[in-house]
Amino acid sequence: MGRRSDMDIAIIGAGPGGIVAGKRLIEEGFDSFVVFEASDGVGGTWNLNRYPGCECDVQSVMYSFSFEFKTDWSKPYGRQGEILEYMRMVADTYGVTPHCRFDDAVVELRWDDDRSEWTIITASGACSTARAVISAVGMLSEPVVPDLPGLSTFAGAAFHSARWDDSVDLHGRRVAVVGSAASAVQIVPAILPDVERLHLFQRTANWVLPKLDHPYSEEQLEEFRRDPAPLREMRQLIEDAMNRGMTFALTDLNAERERTGLEAIEVVADPELRRKLTPRHPFGCKRPLLSNDFYRAFNDPGLELVTDPIERITRAGIVTTDGVEREVDVIVLATGYAATKFLTTIDVTGRHGLSIHEAWRDGARAYMGVTTSGFPNLFMLYGPNMNNGSIIQMIEYQVEHVIEILTMMADEDFAWVDVRPEAMERFNLEVQRAIDGIDVWNTNCNTYYRTPDGRIVTQWPFSMVEYRDMSVPVDWEAFESAPGRVTS
Repeated sequence: MGRRSDMDIAIIGAGPGGIVAGKRLIEEGFDSFVVFEASDGVGGTWNLNRYPGCECDVQSVMYSFSFEFKTDWSKPYGRQGEILEYMRMVADTYGVTPHCRFDDAVVELRWDDDRSEWTIITASGACSTARAVISAVGMLSEPVVPDLPGLSTFAGAAFHSARWDDSVDLHGRRVAVVGSAASAVQIVPAILPDVERLHLFQRTANWVLPKLDHPYSEEQLEEFRRDPAPLREMRQLIEDAMNRGMTFALTDLNAERERTGLEAIEVVADPELRRKLTPRHPFGCKRPLLSNDFYRAFNDPGLELVTDPIERITRAGIVTTDGVEREVDVIVLATGYAATKFLTTIDVTGRHGLSIHEAWRDGARAYMGVTTSGFPNLFMLYGPNMNNGSIIQMIEYQVEHVIEILTMMADEDFAWVDVRPEAMERFNLEVQRAIDGIDVWNTNCNTYYRTPDGRIVTQWPFSMVEYRDMSVPVDWEAFESAPGRVTS
């Protein structure tokens, strides 16, 4: 029997997934691990996304780890700053932070068939090895910069919303926001009062629903701290509602959400603007958004909605296909992430020289969203087809699946464990069949869910509790393994 403390493990990413994985490794006696983080601290997307108005679109009671329930969020939907502070606190409290190596991104992983271990190469050129790797890069790690002709010639400041440039002062400036989805819905109302003129370039109108989000009073917060039971009951009610509605199978609920969304648009005074802001796709076809301020902002004469496609960028501004040039000082690209890439943001080579790009040439796929055949001892958190519900809850379930496998590896001294290709294929056929049965996801709308060939690789088509029950205990018949290990 092997010793868990002798198993070298690498975690890639110090966001929520890396924090939970590190915490559980320590608890189970796997204390020989390193967390590689590309940025300057823990928190993942909450450390990188620092744009004005940034906050969570999942209720805060569902954005607390089950093992560290936070009772004093400032309001029902937490702001970026306090979410980041919470992530840092959890990483410190549970001993994960000392294991972190910051400002050194992993750029390559290579499996050694003879030694049964992974070689990890970072951007600094440093090279290390690990018996197992847990990838916690998730879906939202690589921002999409659109191919806009002339963008490199723009004389002003241009940056992606996920890499906000705090050195750029927006006060009194003319600003263009390209994109109208999740980040833009938060950025536009936040910066509008400060800028001279704001142009929002919208390709597709989205459903933007209001939310109950009044800040808590100090009296309420003190009551929550004294007795968190009502908050825990609220969490359970929200979780139950998520599990019922996250696959958009309840047509009455979808219709109610659409009515709510249409009512929200009515706050816009200009009927032509209301028409342009009204979605043409069913609720749930794309990621639903939440804001109490977005539609109201369009009553401000300083905000222009532009729906003509962008033709090119000039030194002075943006030209649309109707020939109009809007001169601006700053361009903010609120254009999302390469959500379907997952682990392919890193150069990964598995057994017998198999590239992750070749393994996923028809789209990313993994058993339980965690393991891909041909890449032993490699585990993904929030991998293919795991997006739905609360990321925090789903990550905790996925980590338990990984911990059970690692425990078996260490206790039985397995050299490697790899998911069988037929088990992975069965699982993915089940997932894709379920996806095919969700009408709104199969409506023709532009969404980050799909690969270029049309396959949905991001969404989980069942409930969170169904994932928990499917993933633990581990079905060992789905895996192959090899005993013993070359050590010298």
